[in-house]
Amino acid sequence: MNSEPIACIGGPLSAIDTDLLVVPWFEEDASTSVDGVDEASGREVSRALTVKEFQAKPYEWFITPVTDRQWRARRVAIVGAGRRADCGTDLLRKVAASAGVTARSRRIERVTFMVRGEGGTADLVQAAAEGLTLAEFNAGSYKTDEPAPAAPPTWTLAVLDERCEAVTAAAARGRTLGECSNLARELANEPGNTLTPREFAKRAAALASEAGVRVEILDETQIEKLRMGLLLGVARGSSEPPRVIVFRHEPSGAPEKPVLGLVGKGITFDTGGISIKPAEGMERMKDDMAGGAAVACAMRAIGILGAPIRVIGVVPTTENMPGGRAIKPGDILTSAEGKTVEVINTDAEGRLILGDGLWYARQLGATHLVDVATLTRACVVALGKLASGLFGAPDAWVQRVREVADRAGDRAWPMPLFEEYRDQLKSDIADMMNTGGRPAGSITAAMFLQEFTGGLPWAHLDIAGTAWAEEAKPYLPKGPSGVAVRTLAQLAFEKFWG
Repeated sequence: MNSEPIACIGGPLSAIDTDLLVVPWFEEDASTSVDGVDEASGREVSRALTVKEFQAKPYEWFITPVTDRQWRARRVAIVGAGRRADCGTDLLRKVAASAGVTARSRRIERVTFMVRGEGGTADLVQAAAEGLTLAEFNAGSYKTDEPAPAAPPTWTLAVLDERCEAVTAAAARGRTLGECSNLARELANEPGNTLTPREFAKRAAALASEAGVRVEILDETQIEKLRMGLLLGVARGSSEPPRVIVFRHEPSGAPEKPVLGLVGKGITFDTGGISIKPAEGMERMKDDMAGGAAVACAMRAIGILGAPIRVIGVVPTTENMPGGRAIKPGDILTSAEGKTVEVINTDAEGRLILGDGLWYARQLGATHLVDVATLTRACVVALGKLASGLFGAPDAWVQRVREVADRAGDRAWPMPLFEEYRDQLKSDIADMMNTGGRPAGSITAAMFLQEFTGGLPWAHLDIAGTAWAEEAKPYLPKGPSGVAVRTLAQLAFEKFWG
């Protein structure tokens, strides 16, 4: 993806040559709060505020022509940003995305977004650049009976409170993170008949390799040599062979430790296997590789942005199908680590392939682990569609991941891993079962994964509820969300690594 960079410009708003100037507007703003905007609109802004046609509620939109001939902008839009105290990077990112979606729907060619909000200027600029870029995603890539969507506008950021040279890097960083999030959305949106495990591995390798990340794809023979019995067991029911995609970011001069290990679930289509899912809604199971896409595209961002530490990515990928050779409830699988697992439900397959993936990340030298997976419906029941479940140990590492996720706009909520929950995974015949039943289903799934972390600092993000938007929002159309890309990429730049 070679999108145009997002430029930052300073100076008076009147000098900005653009088709549409977008100004975030706060509930407490007066008509004079942004110099010249009301006068340039022929007092239309003050009129809309007075009659409450516009009340600055988040994502509310008011657009009017510019009548002042001394201004170079053709139109000005004020977009609701709520209370100023609440408009930090997260809300500004969403406001920018909503403005971008609206501008694209109106086929506006040049859009300038004014950066306003609470926080450091560079952070706000990055968030705004991410939001505008996220607005470029097109979910209808296979439509043939509708006009092609308009090309994205040329975006510009108006940054008036300090020199633009100081924030250019922040805009470029936001552009990259937004683009990589969109690439993950494209992968998750692909149907299962086009994005097979081999095709997923091919595309993911190309995306990361372009950024200087070293990629290796393990085929079924190599997987068998590694004795990844959990992955091979899930793959048995499909005519499509499995793959393991391995990413390595090893910058010159990086310390030997830490090594961040990212592991993503790559089920390119999940029928549930022999424990088959209901037909209704099964088409959505094409996105069961959203965690793997997040890892692949985060590795691309890490390479482009030049993270200072070593990062390893591991994405085991396969289909979960009910073929004649498919695993059955009651079967015993042996993991690469040697642990035996009694398969109680073949639809609890994601944790199986992640078990071998976590083990392999450790073999490659990871010192800190994060896995991302559309893992359990139970997490959706617990947290809905607004937050990912966050599990792990020790608490300090989990808290670090949570803080990064919140800043990245990937809201996550910590869930417990009390030792007593482990009893639900006890098997009479093997080391453990692959599911502990419906009670605390997301927790017991996480505890299953913990068995393969080797005691390393580890966090698990269950994105079953956040990987796909079932209803359109002003800042997020229906479809894949690209969740976790920005979080995983940002982790590689955190100061807590020392």
